[in-house]
Amino acid sequence: MASGFFALLDDIAALMDDVSVMTKVAGKKTAGILGDDLAVNAEKASGFISSRELPVLWAITKGSLLNKLIILPVAFLLSAFVPAAINIILVIGGLYLAYEGVEKIYEYFFPHAHASEMPVLEELTEEEILAREKEKIKSAVITDFILSVEIVIIALGSVAKEILSTQIIVVTIIALIATVGVYGIVALIVRMDEFGTKLINFNEREDSFSDIIGKFLVNALPKVIKSLSIIGTIALLLVSGGIFSHNIYFFHGLFENIPSIIVEFLLGLVVGLIVLAIVNLGKKIWKSMSKK
Repeated sequence: MASGFFALLDDIAALMDDVSVMTKVAGKKTAGILGDDLAVNAEKASGFISSRELPVLWAITKGSLLNKLIILPVAFLLSAFVPAAINIILVIGGLYLAYEGVEKIYEYFFPHAHASEMPVLEELTEEEILAREKEKIKSAVITDFILSVEIVIIALGSVAKEILSTQIIVVTIIALIATVGVYGIVALIVRMDEFGTKLINFNEREDSFSDIIGKFLVNALPKVIKSLSIIGTIALLLVSGGIFSHNIYFFHGLFENIPSIIVEFLLGLVVGLIVLAIVNLGKKIWKSMSKK
């Protein structure tokens, strides 16, 4: 009996050792997309009034956790029984990310008529603010879902040769890091100005060290948010381009002499332009048909 118990402990210790090693491997392989995930979601979690930032971020975080609860079991089942379906899902997600990235660029150069007339948050009613929050939360959760699929699949691929228990534990750890770690950092970013204000009010002395740091944080936040908007758009194109280059056989080794980051960006941009053109054409056809 005792020998069986110690044998069980030995098996658990060996399993955890394997999990530790494989988690590091999977973490390295998903580090790039986790960075993209941070940039995209930080941009989507910003732009709210101060009192609503944390509630909105918490709503997005809960949506992200729900995404993981849906994705993880489905990914394990598909990987075991229908592995070809994973590539199809990834490519569909890549099309959406490419479209969203290019649509942001298109909107910047050719803003909709209502965009310039859109009131600032202070001019909106409480119902309008909540409606805008729900819309942005929905968009963030959808984007998180697609990025989470990519993260889970990459992590799963890095432990594909391991036993099932190791696969489940390692991929689950990476998935949790993708939510807790990313949104924890996002929370720190969007609350920079609040923390800066507290440092400024920490004492009554002017030009103290806390004042200097506080003013730096307050002044830096708008620039950080603006930078994240640009980085987030680039990240969408890079992630989508990476999905196409890694999961569509036609692109394998097609541009070997060009750095992969340039290839992935251009793939995301070109495919996004094509999808945007199709979507805009579909909207025009739908409007013309609805008028008849």
